[in-house]
Amino acid sequence: MSAVPDGVFAAVEYPTGRAERDRFVLARRGSRHAVDPWATPRVAIDPEPDGAGGVVDAVTLFLTGRECPWRCVMCDLWRDTLETDTPPGAIPHQIAAGLRLVPSNARRHVKLYNAGSFFDDRAVPPADDAAIAQVVAAVSRLTVESHPRLVGDRTWHFRDRLPASLDVAMGLETAHPDALARLNKGCTLDDFATAARALVAHGVGLRVFLLVHPPFVPQTEQMPWLLRSIDAAIEAGASTIALIPTRGETGAMPALAAAGLFAPPSLSALEDAAAEAIRHAAGRARILADLWDLAAFAACAACLAARQARLLRLNLEQRVPAPTACACCVARGQEPG
Repeated sequence: MSAVPDGVFAAVEYPTGRAERDRFVLARRGSRHAVDPWATPRVAIDPEPDGAGGVVDAVTLFLTGRECPWRCVMCDLWRDTLETDTPPGAIPHQIAAGLRLVPSNARRHVKLYNAGSFFDDRAVPPADDAAIAQVVAAVSRLTVESHPRLVGDRTWHFRDRLPASLDVAMGLETAHPDALARLNKGCTLDDFATAARALVAHGVGLRVFLLVHPPFVPQTEQMPWLLRSIDAAIEAGASTIALIPTRGETGAMPALAAAGLFAPPSLSALEDAAAEAIRHAAGRARILADLWDLAAFAACAACLAARQARLLRLNLEQRVPAPTACACCVARGQEPG
């Protein structure tokens, strides 16, 4: 399978250099939300397979901190970040406040998502690492997010502070080399593989994010490249792969859609991607479809709940349930979802 041939997107004025792409992305942003680094964070509790045949409640804390230094073209997380460095003490304060909202018996697996990289010194001050480790002392498994290029000595020192097992979630997004470069992530396949190998060598678990329908990949090649990306993640040591439908309503994404470089996935496309991913992974890694805000991808309100329930079963059982039948979609002659 080859990359997109040279010249396919030549008619579109999408910049080629990182500085120019940064400007392209920044020029198309709206305004940030008002956020407070001392406020209690948003908390979500979702069931996930535990890897041993059971189900565990996974707690996600959406922490507030400085924006990531990279300007990924598809990112909408910057809307809930600070323009200044995160104040010392704010992150452990947020974690403690968030965990107080969670029953003690639901704190086995906690994910700290901070709209950036946990090991970015300006987003999470290194001086807070000891306090963070103390706050999560009762947690069995802790997951943090990081850009591959920030995995290193701080990661290992933080792991050593924890009584819990540590996982690092990294966004590979796609193994398509041309598309990955155009995403403006500042990360190559080699960068990802190097960081992944280091995590595995240091006994840190690897969780990988892949995009469903990333921009710059032709529609006819979306599924083959998703499966190839799954192979790349598994070969790098991923135990869990999260499939994220690419959101297209903010920032630079409408411009890419207008240029024919991006088409957001429908809910049925996410279902198809998750089903094929489960079959392709064949037990080599857990496949989880992202279930947040599925209404944004649904063309039919009548079958939304049933489709969400089907995807939840897929996540928890790691097998493909029967398709959802929708009389409303059939009556309209539309593809369900």
